[in-house]
Amino acid sequence: MNFTIEGNVMQTVAIDLAAGESVYSQTSTMCWMNDAIEMDTHTGGGFFAGLKRTFMGGSFFVTHFTSRGQGHVAFAPRFPGTIIAPRLAAGESLICRKETFLCAEASIQLSLAFQKKFGAGFFGGDGFILQKVSGPGVVWLDLSGELIEKDLAAGEVLKVHAGHVGCFTPSVDFDISLVRGFKNLLFGGEGMFLATLKGPGKVWLQSMPIMNLAEEIARYLPFGRSDQSSAGAGIAGAVLGSVFGAMSGGSQNNGSSSTDV
Repeated sequence: MNFTIEGNVMQTVAIDLAAGESVYSQTSTMCWMNDAIEMDTHTGGGFFAGLKRTFMGGSFFVTHFTSRGQGHVAFAPRFPGTIIAPRLAAGESLICRKETFLCAEASIQLSLAFQKKFGAGFFGGDGFILQKVSGPGVVWLDLSGELIEKDLAAGEVLKVHAGHVGCFTPSVDFDISLVRGFKNLLFGGEGMFLATLKGPGKVWLQSMPIMNLAEEIARYLPFGRSDQSSAGAGIAGAVLGSVFGAMSGGSQNNGSSSTDV
């Protein structure tokens, strides 16, 4: 199997599969495939497995794509961002935000990352619902916006707005902390809690949480004014165009990378 990640702002990953090789994804992420690929959509382990994925922010069903010969299948996220493709050894894992999983080799296990600390799970909200991907195999993860990597030394602490956490290694201690200062709480706009990541380990951060983009678009929508629905759609389109244009930076380059697995 080999794969190619193409694009700058709206990336895709195209995967070439030999006979018998298989990858799987959550629903509504496949872009195109050739006729050597067979699709099989199912719950991925029964009703409760599907239900658990929906709790993690995923889809109730998953789809396996298996090649009968020289297969080719491509996937893309729904929002602008950066696709990473870590290869995990047997027993190796990553902890991810609930929206980051795109697709993976059939050998990759996707599960809920239970919070060891009560506060992180209870007060964190949607930004603190996490998934766990475990090897062996390659998993493709989608981080919103640009990608920033941080290597934390033992005892080093990084405080992050929850929406900017993409994924991290299990050796990183994940918790929440209350924002200090009365004025910061009331007027800071960062919410009451921040994610606290303590090393050692590696952290992948994302520059544009989807919730931030949605909130910006919502500011321009005339809620409750049905007579202006078309105007609202035009405004939203203009805002999205400005965001995408700013992210691309006017670059005419279409980056791509190809990897054999």
